[in-house]
Parts: sequence; structure tokens; C-alpha cells
Amino acid sequence: MKMKPYQAAIAGGLVAGLVTTAVMVAGRKTGLRTKTLDRDAVDWIDDLTGSRKVIGDAGTSVVEFANHLGASAVFGAVLPVIRQAVPSLSPAMAGVLYGTALYAVNIAGIAPVLGITEGEIEAGPRKATERWAIHVLQTVITAVVAERFTSNAAD
Repeated sequence: MKMKPYQAAIAGGLVAGLVTTAVMVAGRKTGLRTKTLDRDAVDWIDDLTGSRKVIGDAGTSVVEFANHLGASAVFGAVLPVIRQAVPSLSPAMAGVLYGTALYAVNIAGIAPVLGITEGEIEAGPRKATERWAIHVLQTVITAVVAERFTSNAAD
């Protein structure tokens, strides 16, 4: 079944949200990654609300995961606009550029101001690169899945 572009992009965002969460958890558990953004967000939620005392770390992690999936869907919904603006870009390249822009605005710009992260200079090159890579992975998966859901290949 062929999906409409916005539906496909939102679905792609949800798929990407699941994948990037799995990558962050696996990276943390194997020691291949530093403290990941999802843990920074859990700490931030707890700092603001005291959620760990009420619902524990697992409950706070579920709240963060729901937020992550919601953000993934919303950010995914922007991809059709990007694809219309620059139709000559492949879905993967559109994802790389969009992921880089999301990283620059959200993680390098907004997150430190809100106190979610310490800022990218303070984080250091390894952690900053990991954060950028997760955003690129997120948006490339979103774009590729959305493209697949809107193509005629399944017809």
C-alpha cells in the first residue's frame, strides 16, 4: 500500500526513533558510546520534575522514550517539505543534511540553553560526534523509510 508523503514521513520517523533508541542503548551497554542523549534527557526530566522519586528511573526512561518518539514523528513530518524544496537530492542525502541541521539547532543550540546537555564544546569531540551521528542516522532512516512507503515498488 502506497502512503501519502506526510504519513510515510511520520511512520519513517517512528521507525527511526525505535532504531536510534536501540543504537543508543546498545552503544551504552557495550561501552562503544559515551552517555547518550536519551540519558541526558532522562536526567533533565528528573531534575525538572523529581520523576525518579515517583516513577523510578525506568518510568522516567519511558517518559523520555515517548517524548523521543513524538519528536521523531514531528521531525519526520518536515521531510516532505525538504524533499519538495530540493527534489534532486537522494533521500539519504536529504537525511544527512536535515540531521545535521537538527543537530546544530537542537543539540548544539537549544539543548545547552535548556540545560539538557552541557554544550558541544564542553562535551568534547567524541560525544559531539556521537550526538551528530545519531541525528544523521535518525533522519536518514526516516527519509529512506518514507521514500519506500511512498514508492510504487510495493504496488
